[in-house]
Amino acid sequence: MRADRPDPQQWSLRRWVGLAAVVLVAVFGGAVAAGALAISGLIDARVALVDRIDPAVQQALRVDLALADQETSVRGYALTGRDDFLEPYRSGALREAAAMGALTPLIQEMPEAAAAARRVAAAAVAWRTDYAEPAVAAVRDGRPVVGAEAAAGKARFDEVREAMRDLQGTLEAARIQGRDSLSGAATTLVVVCVAMTLVLLVVFVLVTLALRAAVAGPVARLAADVRRVVADDDFAQELRVGGPRELAELAGDIDSMRRRILAEVAAQRVVNTELDVRTEDLKRSNAELEQFAYVASHDLQEPLRKVASFCQLLQRRYSGELDERADQYIGFAVDGAKRMQVLINDLLAFSRVGRQNRERGPVDLGAAAAQAAANLSAAVEEAGAVVEVGELPVVHGEEVLLTAVLQNLIGNAVKFRGEEPPRVSITARRDGDQWDLLVADNGIGVREEYAERVFAIFQRLHGKEDYPGTGIGLAMCRKIVEHHGGRIWIEPSERGTRVRFTLPVADPTRLAPAPGGTGTTPETPETS
Repeated sequence: MRADRPDPQQWSLRRWVGLAAVVLVAVFGGAVAAGALAISGLIDARVALVDRIDPAVQQALRVDLALADQETSVRGYALTGRDDFLEPYRSGALREAAAMGALTPLIQEMPEAAAAARRVAAAAVAWRTDYAEPAVAAVRDGRPVVGAEAAAGKARFDEVREAMRDLQGTLEAARIQGRDSLSGAATTLVVVCVAMTLVLLVVFVLVTLALRAAVAGPVARLAADVRRVVADDDFAQELRVGGPRELAELAGDIDSMRRRILAEVAAQRVVNTELDVRTEDLKRSNAELEQFAYVASHDLQEPLRKVASFCQLLQRRYSGELDERADQYIGFAVDGAKRMQVLINDLLAFSRVGRQNRERGPVDLGAAAAQAAANLSAAVEEAGAVVEVGELPVVHGEEVLLTAVLQNLIGNAVKFRGEEPPRVSITARRDGDQWDLLVADNGIGVREEYAERVFAIFQRLHGKEDYPGTGIGLAMCRKIVEHHGGRIWIEPSERGTRVRFTLPVADPTRLAPAPGGTGTTPETPETS
């Protein structure tokens, strides 16, 4: 059974996420494009300044120095006539040509600078043609350079200097403009980055708020409704949550599960009510049975005692006076009365387990095992049995009852012995929050198919002629162990009997060693 189907026009979670992704991608793409343009402008400005303008300024300075060296060399040669003064003229011309050759490609995209460079080159050629070369030839011919010629040469070189100043001014202006462009591009990049950050932050916040309103909010409301239903045990409350289609479907599925749980809880409550009634009936029946067993065994004591007493009186008074068959009948009556007394006493003891509210306390199982062996000392000595007690723990319980368990198990081991002298071993090991105790012997053992039957009351596997007893000992052990919160069973074994039982751990740090420290009870004589 499903909840109402969501509206087909209702947006799905995939559409919400897709829309948010498209918005983020669009904004991020625009930001990346703006950033790319700003970076491109910064790179262009840097290339223009660093790769063209600054090198052009350097080459223009070399041209100026080369021209100054040429003018100084020609003037010195004209005054002295010495040939060594012409060396700067010749090297300066070469350096001028090299610098001008390097300058030309750098300023080809700057028309004003290129025109100024051409004027410098033309003025330099005119100065050398009109003055420098004729002056050098005249000095070589021994004809001095007169004042008019020197003045004409100075005027020509002033034109070179003027053209050079124009070139340097143009390059300096271009340099300033390049620095301004670089600074502007850097500022633009910073502004674009800050704007990108702000825009992305705003878009992220808006997308987050939108997704929260469309998705997270409905999810939180659904979770709160589910917690309220579970915490308050209010499964009758319907779950209706808006939002994306997938969330609405999830809410519908949860609501469907809620209705199924509600139906199962209602059915379980009916079953629990019936179980409670039957449990109370069973408790009352068990209490009545226990009360009946107690009353029956207690009330039968006196009449049975009278029957046994009078049968014994008949046996003593008329023994030998009646015929042999009468004596046999009286013997049967006496024996039956005695066995009935034993059965009733055992039944009374069995019914008292758990009914008497004795105070519980620490029970040293090692001491309890020693006491049990001492209680059976006569039977142990008669059979030549050896009772070995390992390290046994201290548990919380009723000492009298736990001693009775160990006494029953040791007594059974001595009673149901084989041809060899009985050997009984009592050990314990920790298993989580339980003590696992083992009573093992080398007796006749118990076949596996009878391992559960022997714990039933009055169940015997042998005739009373073979082994004495009423068949209530192991039933008593089971009742006492379960009364202490444990369990008891017979473990399959190829030889002898291995009875295991568990008891809750009371104090995990304490272990009681066997009396005497040797693992053998002092009251029990050791035989080989």
